[in-house]
Amino acid sequence: MLDRVGCTALGALFLLGACTHEADVPETDTVTEVTEAPAPETETFAVRLFDKTIGELTATTEGDTVTVDYEYRNNGRGPTLAETIVLGEDGLPVGWTVDGATTFGNEIHETFALEDGTASWTDTTGPGTAEKTEPTVYIPQNGTPYALAVYAKALLADADNKLPAWPAGELSLDALESVTVDGEGGPVEATAYALVGDDVDPTYFLAEADGGLFAFISPRFVIVREGYEAADTQLKDLAARLSTERLETIQAETAHKFDAPLAITHVRVFDAEAKALTEPSTVMVEDGVITAVSAEDMDTSGAYVIDGQGGTLVPGLIDMHGHVSQDAALKNIAAGVTTIRDMGNDNAVLSELIAKIDAGTLAGPRIVRSGFIEGKSPFSSNNGILVESEEEAVAAVDWYADQGDFFQIKVYNSMNPAWVPAIVKRAKERGLRVTGHVPAFTDADHMIEAGYDEMTHINQVMLGWVLAQGEDTRTLLRLTALQRLPGLDLDGPAVQHTLDLMAEKGVAIDPTYAIHEALLLSRNGETQAGMADYVDHMPVAVQRQAKAAWSAIGSPEEDAAYKGAFDQITDTIRRMKDRGIFIVFGTDLGGALTLHRELELYQNVGFTPAEILARATLEEADYMGLGEEIGSIEPGKKADFLLVPGNPVEDLKAIKTIRLVSKGDTVYFPSEIYPRFGIRPFTDVPDVRAPAGIE
Repeated sequence: MLDRVGCTALGALFLLGACTHEADVPETDTVTEVTEAPAPETETFAVRLFDKTIGELTATTEGDTVTVDYEYRNNGRGPTLAETIVLGEDGLPVGWTVDGATTFGNEIHETFALEDGTASWTDTTGPGTAEKTEPTVYIPQNGTPYALAVYAKALLADADNKLPAWPAGELSLDALESVTVDGEGGPVEATAYALVGDDVDPTYFLAEADGGLFAFISPRFVIVREGYEAADTQLKDLAARLSTERLETIQAETAHKFDAPLAITHVRVFDAEAKALTEPSTVMVEDGVITAVSAEDMDTSGAYVIDGQGGTLVPGLIDMHGHVSQDAALKNIAAGVTTIRDMGNDNAVLSELIAKIDAGTLAGPRIVRSGFIEGKSPFSSNNGILVESEEEAVAAVDWYADQGDFFQIKVYNSMNPAWVPAIVKRAKERGLRVTGHVPAFTDADHMIEAGYDEMTHINQVMLGWVLAQGEDTRTLLRLTALQRLPGLDLDGPAVQHTLDLMAEKGVAIDPTYAIHEALLLSRNGETQAGMADYVDHMPVAVQRQAKAAWSAIGSPEEDAAYKGAFDQITDTIRRMKDRGIFIVFGTDLGGALTLHRELELYQNVGFTPAEILARATLEEADYMGLGEEIGSIEPGKKADFLLVPGNPVEDLKAIKTIRLVSKGDTVYFPSEIYPRFGIRPFTDVPDVRAPAGIE
């Protein structure tokens, strides 16, 4: 592959120059003009997040070869990738290499080559080959966004804008609308496209008439040609609208509202207080509220009826650590997640999303909001409100309190630890709880003493036991330093002091257990344990992701250290449970199917399936002051529940196979939703029997 890239690049420059042999020159008095190869062309793009440039993408085209450098940093982390793409005469890639590191440090050395009709590639999942039988495009596992330019030109040249893809599937391109963007280089006329087939959601981007990339767009994150950064808001708004229109269509076609009561018959109900299943029962719902739960025969003649076929009705699940986007909102509903505690977001974007969910134009869970406050630094997470002084931090607390719909304040990594007591004091005065990361250059003990009500992420607590003074957790050190945990004595005084403080002061913990499993135990070429049960239902991009490590594992010693760190995390959470420290179950992974894995893991520390279900429903609802409305299936409460064929009290994995999800007055059948995201359904769609006289 490297030889091919080198030969192609040099050939474009020298084939008619220094590489021409003297004997090849015809003997003539006429001097033949030699056509020079086009000069290299470089394109530069700004990487934008929350109205700030956080990185750059540059692409240099020389002949048939494109070299790309891509890097950004947000929250002290981000990818660094160097890419080389070699195009054949038909514009399709015949060579592709990607080298560098992912956001969490996993090393990338990906290669693709098409030679003599045989395609071969190697990525984190391992090697693969395929015979070329028709024009086919390669999809790199870890390519840069510049791959969109390759796809666009290739797909636009195809009659139906579709091409089969390696390693599997196909790519298609949908032209959506024409867009004019103003900038330093003058107005640019571009077309907004949706690329479909490489993942569960379309990728939206802008390209010019020749397919040249102008911008990658999403509601929060934009990569745009240099000189057009001022169009950031226009592009984000466009992406949000395009995504919204698609999701509104899905909502309109899959949300079921009934004009008469709904009866779910022949089900056993999970009683979150008793932590047990009821006898076979019927559950009646009217206008989004549960009106009856009875094991006695009930008159259902005037109701729509769904036969539960002996399955289990479980209260709607709660993810206690989300950062909700509209793309993820519907997927959470399909997975039975009817409430999410959002732990920090773009405040305006989230407000708009909540309004659309409440209006019924978009599907999504109930959202409990956290007010995100971060200190300004080169490592800041560009989210929520960024502050530069204690006065600004306290004012941010007041702003959140004044909105009237925030549950708590969340403090982040770059906050000056000296400002935290003032933040906590004002938050408590305004009726808000406080949680968060441990800011750099301090430890969990100091934050607990300052008045935190809850600690966020188990690593944030444990790092205080292994870091040296002055080490900066605003970088990936807050993850890589976990290699030190195997040498930690969990019965030693440092650990015991922190656990004593948490128990004494009633401080809860949001461990985000599953994200640590992915970080510490995922290995290249091995399917992650947390995805094994559903990965075969997913598009090829997700299947490849399931076999990719998160962290850079450079030696057998590092491999053992990371595995040992996960064991130490498990033992620490077990000790917390045994101390009576309240543990909430959140993912920080987008929720949906990842919440199912988060819940499963707590069996490792002594929770039974019934205890897990009770915690993930009624107990967390009570924790947030919502237990009078949601969290259990009983008359007077909102109709938030999910129907599964199996018995999750005996086998928690049963919650992964969901036939029906109800959120208030709207019912969804996941098997109607999943195909729209390229996901193979997990079960059938229940039959709905209408009342007599209603078709």
